[in-house]
Amino acid sequence: MGLWLTVPLVAGVLAVCLLAGCTSARNSLGTSDSSCYLALPSATHAVSPHSRLLGVHQLTLSSLHQKEPALFDALPSVKPTSQRICVIEFVGSFTRATVRKPLGRPSGRLAVVVSEAPSNNLLGTVIFHRAPLDFAHPHIG
Repeated sequence: MGLWLTVPLVAGVLAVCLLAGCTSARNSLGTSDSSCYLALPSATHAVSPHSRLLGVHQLTLSSLHQKEPALFDALPSVKPTSQRICVIEFVGSFTRATVRKPLGRPSGRLAVVVSEAPSNNLLGTVIFHRAPLDFAHPHIG
C-alpha cells in the first residue's frame, strides 16, 4: 500500500519540478532586446505621442557602427559609457522642434531614439526619411 501512494506522489513532484524549471528560465521576453523594453516609456516621451512604435533593438556600439554608420555618426561626439545601446524606431511626422535631443535631418517621417542600456540615458533622437535599420524581425511592430 505504501508503494501505491509513493509512485503518484513522486510523479507529481517530478512534474512540478519540470514545469517550474521550464518557466523559471523564461522570465524575460525571450529576445536579446528585452532589457530595452524598459526604455519604451522614455523613448515614447522623446517623440510625439501621436507616433507609432515600429521596433526595438539592443546593439553594441561596434555593431551599430558596422550595421548603420549613418546612425552611429549622427550620435553625439560624447559616446555613452555603456557599450550596449537601445535603438527604438517610431513612425510619424517629426521635426527638430517636436523631439527631445534632436539629431539628423530637420524633419522626417521616422525617428530613432537611441539610449544607453540599461540606464536608459537618452543619447538623442535621430530623424530620418527612411528606416536606417531593419525592424522587420519580430521584435515589436
